Amino acid sequence: MKKIVVLGGGYGGVVTSKHLAKLFKKDKDVEIQLIDRNPYHTLLTELHEVAANRAPEDSVKIELKKIFAGQKVDVVLDSIDAIDFNAKELRSEQTTYKYDYLVIGTGCKPTFFGIPGAEEHALTLWSYEDAVRLKEQVRNKFSEAAKVRNAAKRRKMLSFVVVGAGFTGVELVGELAEFRDELCKEFFIDPSEVRLVVADMAPKILPILPDKLIEKAAKRLHKMNVEIITSAKITGVTPTSVQLGEGKELEADTIVWTAGVEGSELVGKLDVKQEGRKRIVTNDKLQSIDHENVYIVGDNIFFIPEGETRPVPQMVENAEQAGPLIAHNIYADVHGKPKKSYKPGFHGTMVCIGSRYGVANVGLPNKMFMLSGFMAMFSKHLINMYYLFTVAGFAKVWTYMMHEFFHVNNRRSFVGGHFAKRSPNFWLLPLRVFVGWKWLEEGIDKLPKVWKDPSNIFLIPASPHADVVSAASEAAGAVTETVDAQTAASAVESASTAVTALPVPGFIKSIVGWFMDVFFYTSDGGYTALATVFQFFMVFAEIALGVMIIVGLFTAIASAATVALGVMIWSSSMASTEMLWYMTAGVALIGGSGSAFGLDYYVLPWLKKQWKRIPLVRRWYLYTE
Repeated sequence: MKKIVVLGGGYGGVVTSKHLAKLFKKDKDVEIQLIDRNPYHTLLTELHEVAANRAPEDSVKIELKKIFAGQKVDVVLDSIDAIDFNAKELRSEQTTYKYDYLVIGTGCKPTFFGIPGAEEHALTLWSYEDAVRLKEQVRNKFSEAAKVRNAAKRRKMLSFVVVGAGFTGVELVGELAEFRDELCKEFFIDPSEVRLVVADMAPKILPILPDKLIEKAAKRLHKMNVEIITSAKITGVTPTSVQLGEGKELEADTIVWTAGVEGSELVGKLDVKQEGRKRIVTNDKLQSIDHENVYIVGDNIFFIPEGETRPVPQMVENAEQAGPLIAHNIYADVHGKPKKSYKPGFHGTMVCIGSRYGVANVGLPNKMFMLSGFMAMFSKHLINMYYLFTVAGFAKVWTYMMHEFFHVNNRRSFVGGHFAKRSPNFWLLPLRVFVGWKWLEEGIDKLPKVWKDPSNIFLIPASPHADVVSAASEAAGAVTETVDAQTAASAVESASTAVTALPVPGFIKSIVGWFMDVFFYTSDGGYTALATVFQFFMVFAEIALGVMIIVGLFTAIASAATVALGVMIWSSSMASTEMLWYMTAGVALIGGSGSAFGLDYYVLPWLKKQWKRIPLVRRWYLYTE
């Protein structure tokens, strides 16, 4: 019996375990055990979303036993305190675990570079608990500040400093900028009172990205009213400030440290060769150079690939590529087959700055592409969903889509609120476009006729005083020229065609007849000038309604007009059964169908904002929130 123990349920540990389970699926004499102190796998790259209240707390956790349900991996919850490489044992407070092969993937922890007070007074963002604690801290500071009238105290309570302008720091401060706007509204605080700062000792933010993307990221942060301080000589941290040397300081009640990481506490105690802030040195097979049956995965790896000058980066893709290789090499060792060397080919890096903007440098190892805005965010979500699919299948991808696209509040998604559960009107998009196109088609078809001969009235029923034969002839001609329901129904009444108009109650007929006699008919059975104007209006109204409904501009008004126009045509005894679906569809489209993929999504909020600025409106509360 061979026993393989994977220590750590992070990205590297999970990926390695899944590949081990697949390779050893039929090997009954091989046992695979995953040990972690938590019952869940944490999506560390998404912690900033929880910390800034964009995603629910449970969105960054995946239960380990669900990940490995039905697979050949025994999940054990325990905290390992020591490893005896000679005895091939892992020891916790109460239990000892034997192994033949060990995979160490305990990850990292924040490093404070020996700066006085940093570890004691700064919050971190390196675990699920950290994210929840930070969210509560930020909300509590806004809640407390809302009751404080001392300007200096209030300013300090509403100041937030993120130390470290790498990926974690920039993503966090971008999310906090959006969270700030929500909290300001909730606690009636002017956003100008809130100070957000990201500071770093390096000369620029996101230093591993190309300068062009760095500039775009900095521009976005400035637009979000985030202060950027670089080349900062950070000399200390107190409970209420970050010391910058030479007597300078950043006052803040909330300080978050994201300035770097080092190996976990357990790794730091191990008797193995380490480099680069407690990373375990490996050979090209990712074995510890001290113990060939011990493999290293994820952030714990210190390995410089052939032709490179730097060790592999501490990033998720490194864990995703190292895991399968380690699984293969253990399988190869058990079955006496050749091992493979680690030749990583990274596909770039991405960073989101808030929920709607990001920058990315992605592609193939020898050909990178710089992306920003929508495309950068699209690639980030696509890669996240691919990883989640490999780890927990469709279920987790669905959950991810729910909290990233469908269950978002305040439009905090890279597609805004178009897909949000509060406006699920995107299902009406096909109907909206179809109804709009039908109106537009009808109007364009009639336009040349009214333009060529305005006196040719075919959208108003013939006067009962006109010659019956002439009226029937004119109606029959109209039927051959147009397919619209109004003309067909007119032909029914005057020429007894095969199409039957919708029935109209007698009292409505009499009211409509009186109205037409007054405004549209002359005494000799002809049409008034107003009838010509009305017909022009009807044609242009069809075109206008069609365009408005298609582009989603003032869709509620256009949809209501669709219903009104249908009722008007019906009351004049000119509506075929086709008009019923026009009216029904119009009712369905009234309720905000233009808020999804329509101009109403942009125009109505702007108009609402302008409306609320009118003194009379504010005074009488003539607005909605």
